[in-house]
Amino acid sequence: MENRAHALVAGIFVIVLSIAILLAAMWLNGSTIQRNNFLVVSNESITGLNSQAAVHYRGVNIGKVEAINFDSEKRNQILIDISIDQNIILTKDVYAQLGYQGVTGLAYIQLNDYGPESEPLPHYGRIPMRRSLLDEVTGSGQHLLLNINELVMKMQNLLSPKNQAEVTNILQNIEKATKDFESITGDTQPLLVSFTELTTETTALVKHIDGLFEEIKNVMIKVRQEGGILDNLSHSTQELAVTVPELRKVTDGITRNSHHLDRVLKQLEENPQSLLFGRPATQPGPGEAGFVEPSERVND
Repeated sequence: MENRAHALVAGIFVIVLSIAILLAAMWLNGSTIQRNNFLVVSNESITGLNSQAAVHYRGVNIGKVEAINFDSEKRNQILIDISIDQNIILTKDVYAQLGYQGVTGLAYIQLNDYGPESEPLPHYGRIPMRRSLLDEVTGSGQHLLLNINELVMKMQNLLSPKNQAEVTNILQNIEKATKDFESITGDTQPLLVSFTELTTETTALVKHIDGLFEEIKNVMIKVRQEGGILDNLSHSTQELAVTVPELRKVTDGITRNSHHLDRVLKQLEENPQSLLFGRPATQPGPGEAGFVEPSERVND
């Protein structure tokens, strides 16, 4: 009977201890915290990320990764189911990146956003995954290696025997051109001396021309000053303007006298006796007393 009592007490103790351990495990696991689930969508590799990995928001641990699966509709996409504290409000501009813990290579999800957004992200909303800084550096390194390999291949093609021969030929031509240029420089030295002399003579000629211009300037000043050539010419022009009308009157008188003299000479030519007996009497015209018809004159 005692054995049965001890066994019953031992059984009850084990059951109570198991329940206590289970409750402690649940409490330590944080199962009492209410969580919201979201989907992180990634088109890139997520090396180092495992289930139960931490989820950080601006550096604060707010949840964990529940599951990782491929998208059934798009096989190149990876869906990462995360659960976070329901007190954390995510906005629609939130995005995810992979972070790495030290040198272990274990990854976690880092959530960031651009700032406050009026509309919160709905439950089970999708969060885009962006390339992390390490991924960017790795991608840039690969691209750099490809460029270096391409450069090396081009250098090999450039340094081929054929191109080396052509480069040598070019250098020889440059050397020959340099020697020719030196000879041309020696030939042009006398020309430069002549040009220097010509420049000196031109300078003297310019000075002479400057002196000539100065003399012309002085002459113009003398011409323009009062009592000079222009002033005398102006007075002469005024006197000529007064003389011309008088000369015109004299010319008109001479013309009239010439006309009178022509008429006198014509009359003397027709009637020379008029020089002795004077001008003959004028015959009466028609309608005047003593007018005789031409026919009567003929009969008489």
